[in-house]
Amino acid sequence: MIILEKIIALQKKTPHIRNLCILAHVDHGKTTLADCLVASNGIISSRLAGKLRYLDSREDEQIRGITMKSSAISLHYTTGGNEYLINLIDSPGHVDFSSEVSTAVRLCDGAIVVVDAVEGVCPQTQVVLRQAWLENIRPVLVINKIDRLIVELKLTSQEAYTHLQKILEQVNAVTGSLFTSKVLEERAEKDAEAQSSCTENGSGDQVYDWSAGLEETDDSDLYFSPDRGNVVFASAIDGWGFSIHQFAEMYSQKMGIRSSVLLKTLWGDFYLNAKAKKIMKGAQSKGKKPLFVQLVLDNIWSMYDAVVTRRDKEKVEKMVTSLGLKVMSRDLRHSDPKVLLSAICSQWLPVSQAVLSMVCEKLPSPAEISAERVEKLMSVGARRFDSLPEQTQELKKAFLDCSADETAPVIVFVSKMFAVDSKALPQNKQRPLTQEEIAQRREQARQRHAERQAANQSAESPGSADTGGASTTVAPASGTEALSVKTAVEEDNKEHFVAFARVYSGVLRKGQKVFVLGPKYDPSLALRLPEGCSAADVLPSVPHMACCTVDSLYLLMGRELEELDEVPTGNVLGIGGMEEFILKSATISTSPSCPPFTPLNFEATPIVRVAVEPKHPSEMPKLVRGMRLLNQADPCAEVLIQETGEHVLVTAGEVHLQRCLDDLRERFAKIEISASKPIIPFRETVIRPPKVDMVNEDMGKQQKVAVIHQVKEEQTKYPEGVQVDSTGLVTLTTPNKMATVGVRAIPLPEEVTRLLEDNVELIRTMEQFSLFAWEDKTLDINQKILENIQEFKVKLESNLQGRKWRGAVERIWAFGPRRCGPNILLNSVEGYRRPSVWQCLEREKETEKAEIRDFDNSIASGFQLATLSGPMCEEPLMGVCFSVETWDMKLSAPLAQQDSIDEDSQTAEPNIDNQNESSDTHETNASSASSNRSRSGAEAAGSSVDCYGPFSGQLIAAMKEACRYAFQAKPQRLMAAMYTCEIMATAEVLGRVYAVLSKREGRVLQEEMKEGTDMFIIKAVLPVAESFGFADEIRKRTSGLASPQLVFSHWEVISSDPFWVPTTEEEYLHFGEKADSSNQALKYMNAVRRRKGLYVEEKIVEHAEKQRTLSKNK
Repeated sequence: MIILEKIIALQKKTPHIRNLCILAHVDHGKTTLADCLVASNGIISSRLAGKLRYLDSREDEQIRGITMKSSAISLHYTTGGNEYLINLIDSPGHVDFSSEVSTAVRLCDGAIVVVDAVEGVCPQTQVVLRQAWLENIRPVLVINKIDRLIVELKLTSQEAYTHLQKILEQVNAVTGSLFTSKVLEERAEKDAEAQSSCTENGSGDQVYDWSAGLEETDDSDLYFSPDRGNVVFASAIDGWGFSIHQFAEMYSQKMGIRSSVLLKTLWGDFYLNAKAKKIMKGAQSKGKKPLFVQLVLDNIWSMYDAVVTRRDKEKVEKMVTSLGLKVMSRDLRHSDPKVLLSAICSQWLPVSQAVLSMVCEKLPSPAEISAERVEKLMSVGARRFDSLPEQTQELKKAFLDCSADETAPVIVFVSKMFAVDSKALPQNKQRPLTQEEIAQRREQARQRHAERQAANQSAESPGSADTGGASTTVAPASGTEALSVKTAVEEDNKEHFVAFARVYSGVLRKGQKVFVLGPKYDPSLALRLPEGCSAADVLPSVPHMACCTVDSLYLLMGRELEELDEVPTGNVLGIGGMEEFILKSATISTSPSCPPFTPLNFEATPIVRVAVEPKHPSEMPKLVRGMRLLNQADPCAEVLIQETGEHVLVTAGEVHLQRCLDDLRERFAKIEISASKPIIPFRETVIRPPKVDMVNEDMGKQQKVAVIHQVKEEQTKYPEGVQVDSTGLVTLTTPNKMATVGVRAIPLPEEVTRLLEDNVELIRTMEQFSLFAWEDKTLDINQKILENIQEFKVKLESNLQGRKWRGAVERIWAFGPRRCGPNILLNSVEGYRRPSVWQCLEREKETEKAEIRDFDNSIASGFQLATLSGPMCEEPLMGVCFSVETWDMKLSAPLAQQDSIDEDSQTAEPNIDNQNESSDTHETNASSASSNRSRSGAEAAGSSVDCYGPFSGQLIAAMKEACRYAFQAKPQRLMAAMYTCEIMATAEVLGRVYAVLSKREGRVLQEEMKEGTDMFIIKAVLPVAESFGFADEIRKRTSGLASPQLVFSHWEVISSDPFWVPTTEEEYLHFGEKADSSNQALKYMNAVRRRKGLYVEEKIVEHAEKQRTLSKNK
């Protein structure tokens, strides 16, 4: 067993610490491998390794057989005379929990990537390799489950060698592509710099270098190769694993060949010429056995053959004696050959030794953190490292030194909070009794026994008067005891949160006062604080910064926690008592100029929403508290209260949703809850007039004319004051007849919508800059962001080609909804030039001040409201451009105020929909800042127009309605969220997989066979709305032989028109009188409308005259 004192001593030796996580696809054997490593420290029995799954401490993890959270454990390992402390974090492989992987990767310096020898590189393997790459941590490779090649696929050792080579190639291809993209990016940056310097120098003849920069850059240390010592071949369930080093050492003594030569030749195209006693090249061309097969694989294959396949006792005994191992006779006699196999292999080639020695040699210690990684961690949001304040840049040295001096500033990053039962906290644990205490208790028990016997005897003897008195004196004491027990039990059930963290610099001590910096904290604010201040001083409040005392420090030991007094730099730890100060992640430091670390890269986007409510309404407060705790405990779950007042839980997928609901019921809220069916998000959009009708027939002229007539008929249904012409231009007048707006809706090209979605952060920055500019302040944006904005603008211009988009990019008024969405408001009003949204790019060249008209803000706010909830089913719009063509105001300045006041007393606005009251409130926050700004502007100009009187409200409502009518004047469509779905299946169940996919409106994109196996990989897209129960159904139909991975991918337009009714004869023949074959878009739209309590057009009673009796017709 490892001793706590030893670990505490090792924590102080930073060069001998290794922080690493285990990453892999689901079911590739991470937790089993972790078990083998944990067993090497004697924490669990080596016989139970792989069966116990020690780091899966939750009950549902054990039942489902998958890891759902990352958990850490500290191990001790000695190699080459040095003692190492290994902080191991096991992470989940299921795509729903990839956020847990991000939290683990951030705290590590290295990673063990596990790949299944049969399945090879899977989608999640690529994702975890990318996460490791983005965080700049060094990976090593373990190819696991090699026993499956022998037992299941029954490959020969030669075939297995070729198969393993292919897997290595696949993994290296993923790493190579990541590296190439990085080099090409750097190259592009260099080119841009060179070009700008060329133009400055004005040199005429420019020589272009066509090399991509890939030739010069050395990438040899990135790739996995057994001869480099960063690959281990293993079978964790059978307890064996080896690297080529071990065999090179073994055979160098036997064969008398230097181990350095063997190291280079054991993997690769080399063979042993027995006559010449030489190792020669070209095994494949000469048809000889490669060294790796001959010296390594053949031995393992013959071992399996003797132990598992043939059960040849004599051969086994011969092997055991030649290897010099001791095997217990009960293992030799055991009926299950696997027991004997693991008994032999775990002594001959223990997997823990191979993996841990590779980790200690190949992975960096915390002291070797690269300057590049430090800068990446410290540069927050839009700011480059160079633009941070000087004190902050000085902290980089503390990072790189990684020193545990008294003077070094403490820097800790908390990547997540996890909930712990109070029983599991070390201070509440029962400690083992000492010998003296045991003797004392024995004595007390004897005395009590003697007293009881004496009392019994006196009760039997007559005249026992005093016993009654004795019993009455005891009673009150037991009552008070019961009370104290009850409060203790309540205290026990309370959830405690422990922060999962790592110390990057300094020493964190118990009781120390520190600053907790939220993810949005700005280190430049620290310059206002007095110099040399510490968290113990009384300081003015700074946004996103809190001061607190470190309550308790814990060593994370899987299911156990051990208390510590101090933790030096480079260690992973748990911090208690932070729940009040940290929501999900934060940076802790003793220096207020420390920047918050870059936010974690989450691969999965939460998309599945359910509304949650308690079974008994009186328990609502408990649910609210439970949701708050769940939000804190889960890095990826989001909790929101919708405009309708529902409590909504947003999760990454079905398994994740199930886990969150179980946690709410059993841990956080401890009440019965009912969850709605998943709320599926949709988007609304308009498209160009379709060329074909619903039965895919070309729309003739005649039909188009009919459609135009239909539009004219519809004109009658628009309310007074709304005109719609044949081109789709909607003109609407406000109720007080003072303003008229003309709006047209135009569908945006698909590339533009995608571009707007990808650049939300840039649009936010531009919006922020415009707000600052209106207040005559300046916002510092670093050069890189400005370049990105410029690039974004160029891309927009290149995608918005053609006559109708001429000059559109310069005329953009706003983006929406929420000022940064995928819809555009265009300013096509003649003679109105307003400040551009691209102001941040134009600040160098001073342009003449563009004037802002009064009520400009009202138009933008109306657009924001219209895009937040569309007319089809109140879902946000996407990919729509609203062009404001006319905007006339009939206002005389002095009268404006008077009019608006009268108007207010006469009319209550009829135009605003009730559903949007809540979204109005949402918007007011955004527009209130701008309202103050322009009010001050208006006062300064001496104008008497009140931009914020009731009239502005009428204009907002008019603009919103105009946008909605303009939207309805075009062909409308719903957009569904789509998952990409990767399914691995064998040939015999392919048909069933396709059947399930087509039943659920899925579409297969490609299908390829995996080389060397009988597995097919099917890539498909599937609507999120159809995905619930999909994984279970596929498993049921294929008897568990196929399992899908669902990841949110994109939004896609549903081609059918939700408002379509059959008109022509073919359509009647094809679809029936009432469009009997269900219209997918209409089905989705009505479901959403029903959920939101909107009007749904449907017949409740179909045949009223027919009598329906409950009893069956005789």
